[in-house]
Amino acid sequence: MRKNGQHKTINIKRVQFILGTLLLLMLLPTVGFSQTGPKVSAKVDTLAIKIGEQIQYKITVETDSTDIVFFPEGQTFSPLETVEAIMSDTLKNDNKLILQKIYSLTQFDSGAYTIPPQRIAINEQPFFTDSFQVKVADVVVDTTKQKMYDIKPLIEVERSTADMWLTALWILLGLIVVGGLVYWFFLRKKPLTEEEKVALLPPYDRALMELKKLENSKYLIQDEYKQYYSELTDIVRSYLEEDVHVTAMESTTSELITKLEMLRDAGELKLEDDTLEQFQKILQTADLVKFAKNKPATTVAEQDRKLVEEIVTKTHEGLPEPTEEDLLLDEEYLEELARKKQRKRIYWAAAIFAGIIVLGGIGSTIYFGTKKVRDTVFGYPTKDLLESEWVASSYGFPPVQIETPEVLVRQELELPKETEELIKELQAFSYGSYVGIFSVSTSSITFKEQKEEPQFEAVIGSTLSNFEQLGLKNIITKQEEFVTQSGVKGMKTYGTGMLERPNGDSKRAKYNILTFGGKGFVQQVVITWEEDDEYAEQIVERILGSLDVKTQV
Repeated sequence: MRKNGQHKTINIKRVQFILGTLLLLMLLPTVGFSQTGPKVSAKVDTLAIKIGEQIQYKITVETDSTDIVFFPEGQTFSPLETVEAIMSDTLKNDNKLILQKIYSLTQFDSGAYTIPPQRIAINEQPFFTDSFQVKVADVVVDTTKQKMYDIKPLIEVERSTADMWLTALWILLGLIVVGGLVYWFFLRKKPLTEEEKVALLPPYDRALMELKKLENSKYLIQDEYKQYYSELTDIVRSYLEEDVHVTAMESTTSELITKLEMLRDAGELKLEDDTLEQFQKILQTADLVKFAKNKPATTVAEQDRKLVEEIVTKTHEGLPEPTEEDLLLDEEYLEELARKKQRKRIYWAAAIFAGIIVLGGIGSTIYFGTKKVRDTVFGYPTKDLLESEWVASSYGFPPVQIETPEVLVRQELELPKETEELIKELQAFSYGSYVGIFSVSTSSITFKEQKEEPQFEAVIGSTLSNFEQLGLKNIITKQEEFVTQSGVKGMKTYGTGMLERPNGDSKRAKYNILTFGGKGFVQQVVITWEEDDEYAEQIVERILGSLDVKTQV
């Protein structure tokens, strides 16, 4: 009996010990790990919308104030589209921060969609939200009130002239500047200089003015008699040539006097013998001063100037009155001089304008290169496409979103009977042709059987066979993965080949085949262009940058 009592006592103690140990173990996590980590949650305001309506997707993060949090950015909610991140907020709760961000999502195709889990990085550690099932319903249309119409066909519209007007404006401004410079320096009537004003005076008035100027000169004071008499005789000889029309500048004294006597005897000049004798003496004195270094008295020199002035006046008075024919001849002569002067200005202006164009062309050729200047002046098809107003649109179903220089036109294709049994629908759109200078096309194929993944290799092989049938030889093919701007992955097949034309000509060509798809459908974009066409390369780069596809049927 004693032993049994002891066993019972020992068992009770063991049980108490085990229970105490278990209680301690249960309390240890509470004591040692009382602090909790970051909390991430997400919710939506609705799980059912109509086409085009928006869902408010709210992400809440509760974490320490020292943590660094990164929310989702961009189109991470695909297949739903992110319209915008409409609000973000920060709240404090004791030592915690509550960060909230709301996204506006939508979808334009009816169906059932799954919003994938969203990745939130906290101190570079990933946390994921739950996924949500969303239904997008069609909008019911009452056809009794809202009439239904067929889709309108594509129509040609006039090309935008905005770029053309801008180019024309710059050209006009350039011509205005050049024309202004030409006018200012060559065509405008400039103020006359003193020499030009004197030259425009009648011979008689000019001779008197020059004699007056000689009277006020310092030649006699500075004992420069040779210079004085040289100008004196030049004035009177020049007058006689212009007004009397006698060759006086290159005639000797005796020859000049003889010519004047002949004019007097012929009745074309009324001069007395005393006047001619005085003029002869003055000319002889001038010859002695210029060639024999003779030096007359100052009073004699001054008197000779006065006598020359009288001779000029008497000669002018002795000339017969001009006839109407003489006046007309003089007027025509002056008009011809004006025309010659105007033509000279125009020639100079044209020469300078041509020089500016030539120098500008040479400078542009050196800086930009011959090809770019030639293409800018005379145009080039792919350059015109690159600089045209581009069009962004969706083609086919499932849609291919792409931006192109021209609208892609729907193509009606006939399928072989064996292919028709497999394909439910084929929609194709294109611009240009594979054998042309540039082409781009899209196609969307939906199959009757939507269970298996599409065979990309077969679709790509069919496109390459089409190239060969059109004359592309020695095709080099490379493949790599291609990712659209929204993250959809596809296959990029690219390379070069030699395109042989029916006329025997050949050229190097390049191509890109981009293939996407899923269960029951295939999407393809094909671009072809000439090798070494820098404008086409820029077009292709821009098209690939804009390319996106929908991955649901």
